[in-house]
Amino acid sequence: MAGKHLKIISGTANPEFAYKVSEYLHVPLCDTLVTRFSDGEVRVQIKENVRGADVFVIQTLSYPANDNIMELLLILDALKRSSTHRITAVIPYFAYARQDRKDKPRVPISAKLLADIIQTAGADRVLTVDLHSAQIQGFFDCPVDNLYALPVILDYLKSKNIPNAVVVSPDAGGVERARMLANRLGCGLAIIYKRRPAPNIVETLDVIGDVEGKNAIIIDDIIDTAGTIVSASEMLLQKGAKSVIATCTHPVFSGPAVDRLKNSPIEEVIVTNTIPVKGKEFDKLTVLSVAELVGEAIKRINIESSVSSLFV
Repeated sequence: MAGKHLKIISGTANPEFAYKVSEYLHVPLCDTLVTRFSDGEVRVQIKENVRGADVFVIQTLSYPANDNIMELLLILDALKRSSTHRITAVIPYFAYARQDRKDKPRVPISAKLLADIIQTAGADRVLTVDLHSAQIQGFFDCPVDNLYALPVILDYLKSKNIPNAVVVSPDAGGVERARMLANRLGCGLAIIYKRRPAPNIVETLDVIGDVEGKNAIIIDDIIDTAGTIVSASEMLLQKGAKSVIATCTHPVFSGPAVDRLKNSPIEEVIVTNTIPVKGKEFDKLTVLSVAELVGEAIKRINIESSVSSLFV
């Protein structure tokens, strides 16, 4: 089945990822000018004809998030004014996703606001990877495809043949993700029970489940300052775990994260390339690519084929 003429545009947040997607699809990246004026304002120009095209804009919203968001919005607006057939915002990492509800008085629901802005700018559809919470899909009034990086992580873990493994969720919110991995590895499940007294400060309390003598695999969607992951690894070893490896989809790695991970008892940190880690590499780090997964989703959307088989 042939689709509409496919165009892929990359922002400047993660051009290596966009290039890998274009390689998978055998579609060159669209010639696009994205620069800054001397005062820091973003300048965008699409330098190819996109009339009637099915356009996919690849832009991860990692640090500096606000700059990358603005860049995405201006690219979307430029395309909206260029008579495209459809515009899909491909957002491997969706910023502000942790602010997805009103948990205190007089606070914004930032993820909802960002969803509104992206649609207003011109997105007809959104393709993303491992949203922090699935409910964010409901913040959009357009179709949203939330891909899971779990198959890519699962294949790598299977290749390691880890004996006597146990999958660990670092908090109650990640239990479903951990359960899916545990089921596919055919191993047990444990949960870290924790309390968070303030943002980016974690007080770990206890482990629910049997980890004694086992090789623990901690799985999360985001590693930000690495406080959660490192505290969890230390507690697992205190509870008798034989070894600890950690895996996540989005390596935010802000603040002291890299130093914490390097100096932690974690033997390996497995992440994906939804966020570039250039300049933050360290010996324990393994980066897996989800570019082919995203590329396959783009191909299926373009030819109006089912994307659901890509979900776990």
